[in-house]
Amino acid sequence: MATIHPSAIVDARAQLDSSVEVGAFSIIGPHVSIDAGTVVGPHVVIEGHTTIGKDNKFFQFSSIGAPPQDKKWDGEPTRLIVGDRNTVREFCTFNTGTVQDEGVTRLGHDNWISAYCHLAHDCQVGSNTIFSNNAQLAGHVEVGDWAILSGFVGVHQFCKIGAHAFLGMYTSLTQDVPPFVLVSGNPASAHGVNIEGMKRRGFTRPQIDGVRAAYKLIYRSGMTLEQAKGALVDQQHESPAAALDIGAMLAFLGTASRGIVR
Repeated sequence: MATIHPSAIVDARAQLDSSVEVGAFSIIGPHVSIDAGTVVGPHVVIEGHTTIGKDNKFFQFSSIGAPPQDKKWDGEPTRLIVGDRNTVREFCTFNTGTVQDEGVTRLGHDNWISAYCHLAHDCQVGSNTIFSNNAQLAGHVEVGDWAILSGFVGVHQFCKIGAHAFLGMYTSLTQDVPPFVLVSGNPASAHGVNIEGMKRRGFTRPQIDGVRAAYKLIYRSGMTLEQAKGALVDQQHESPAAALDIGAMLAFLGTASRGIVR
């Protein structure tokens, strides 16, 4: 049997692995599934159609799986899916999806979500991200793997943030951020490549140089975005070590729906 504090309320229909721990005064709803090794701290509410993977840690006072903050939601059984090995600190709020999108809010694996962060309905967050305190996502936002959101970042609905991007403190984001790009400000503007993050993740110097060259084509060459896309194809051949990384930037530009921060 799962280790459940006597003051916690766990619905009999909830599916908890025998190794799950539930702290004092927490509430687990009937449509919740929690896999092995996950620890739910005190005063946490997990509700809705919520599936949580292995070895997660939820700190006190978080609200996980509540209905979307969307006036269009009409009680549909939409979902929240949380992967493995995530750390979710105090006072975080993750909402389920809406039928106007896929109906699912997702958080991948190995993410570090600091206190007071919000994942709104239909957000799709990858793996190995870091959200500093008070980072806030509006609905339908996509965040790629290894992205970092500094404290008090606010992201407008439907924005996309590419893998390895970095958003500085207090950034107000209303457009998409390509992979590897460092942005900050209100309104947000680009300030180069997330070189330090790439070094920490083992990118080689030729890879970093190739991504920097790609960044300059997009942001410093004076080309239109369409012209820059064509130039990026050539840059892939000129920087073979970074061809996959430049390809990821090029693919992102093809899906950017709100325009990119430039």
